[in-house]
Order: sequence, then structure tokens, then C-alpha cells
Amino acid sequence: MPLAIVSALPEEQQGLQLLLTHTTTERHAGRTFTRGMFHGQEVVLALSGIGKVAAATTTAVLMERFAIQRLVFTGVAGGLAPHVRVGDVVVATQFVQHDMDVRPLFTRWQVPGYAAPHFDCDAQLTQALAHAAAQCISAAQQWQLPLLAGHAPQVHHGLIASGDQFIVAANTSQRIHSELQAAGYPVLAVEMEGAAIAQTCADYGLPFAAVRTISDRADDSAHLDFPSFVQSVASRYALEMMQALLKNK
Repeated sequence: MPLAIVSALPEEQQGLQLLLTHTTTERHAGRTFTRGMFHGQEVVLALSGIGKVAAATTTAVLMERFAIQRLVFTGVAGGLAPHVRVGDVVVATQFVQHDMDVRPLFTRWQVPGYAAPHFDCDAQLTQALAHAAAQCISAAQQWQLPLLAGHAPQVHHGLIASGDQFIVAANTSQRIHSELQAAGYPVLAVEMEGAAIAQTCADYGLPFAAVRTISDRADDSAHLDFPSFVQSVASRYALEMMQALLKNK
């Protein structure tokens, strides 16, 4: 059962290739895919690039060309809910596209052709990923990372919103959060790829799970926090979580 691990940025997979044995690398559709083995399990690593279309294309290639059986997405996100802080981890249970709006033909956030605005993650794979995230955060509380400013990181579970926009204004993030919250969608974080992968996996019936490390608060300082955080914190989280997931499976 080949497992795909997908990220948008190289830093979000830093170190993962070194864990694999018997690796082969292939370029297809402008992307690099690395196959290998980890603890007897076949793994395919892929970098999607940024945005929903890039993420959907990468997911389709993984299914059509590499015959993956499960997909895990890892990367960073901006925190939206007040209690979700920089350095925390959100394990997704559902995704919604915050920039999908086909009113008045459909209700807001509804993706035409689907039963509901949200896309669910696979329960079994999500449970395994949540266990890996908990192991990572337990270890991270001892790392004393300077960028966490003394915050003891936490794991959250719930809805993540995706859209083709890097959120860098507090009023925008507050609007996305309040509008979804008022409609019965208690969103925790915002990013740019997960909902597209969730929709593509739903089309193919492929088990999908995702985890996001909170790199910023999706506000006016997001563009300053993001690069250094991805390099020094998120990449370490991702490596720790993916090792735990692969060892536990």
C-alpha cells in the first residue's frame, strides 16, 4: 500500500528523503517524485508547489502514475481561531474552500457537484496522524525553540480552510474566521492547498489526512514570521511527525 507524503514547500519535507532506502527519483508534470522504502513500507514523496490547482495536479499524478493507496499532507498554516497559536499543530478532520463563492447559484462555500461545502478526512488515517502529532508535540515541549517564545505547543483537531491567498492582514483572517464560524464551521487555521487535495482524493475515493504546523497568525506580521519559522520549527515538526507515522504503521 504505497503512502504518499505531500508538501507544498521543500522545507516542509526537509530530511524526509534521508529516511528512505532504495530510492528512485522521477520528474513528471513539472514535479519531482521520490520513491523509497521506510521500515518495509513503500513511500512516495512529492512537492506540490503552492496553491489549489498545483496541489490537485500533484495528487492526480500520484494516483494515476504511482498508484498510491493513501495520502498524507504536511506543511504550515496560519492560525485563525483565537486559541490556535504559533507552534501549535492542527490535525485536520475536514477542509473547506474559504474563497469558493458561486452565489446565487449555490450557497456560499458550496463546491458545485458535491453534497456539502466541506470535505472529510479519512478517520483511520487521521487517527494515526493525530497519534504521530501528539508524539511530536510531547517531544517539542522539551526543545525550547526560541521562536516559540516560551509557548508550550498544543495539538488541535478540526476544520481547516484553504484558498488561493496568503493571508497577511488581521482584518482578513478575522473575517474568514467569523463568517465561517457564524455559518457553523468552526475553522482553526487557513492555508492554500489542503481543500483541493481533499476534493481530489474524494473524487478518487482515496484515504487522505493532513496536519499543519501553525507558522503565523495570518495577520500583518505573517510575512515576517513565515520564512524563519518554516526553516527552524516546521521542518523539524514535519520530520518528527512523519517518522512517528511511518514507524507506527
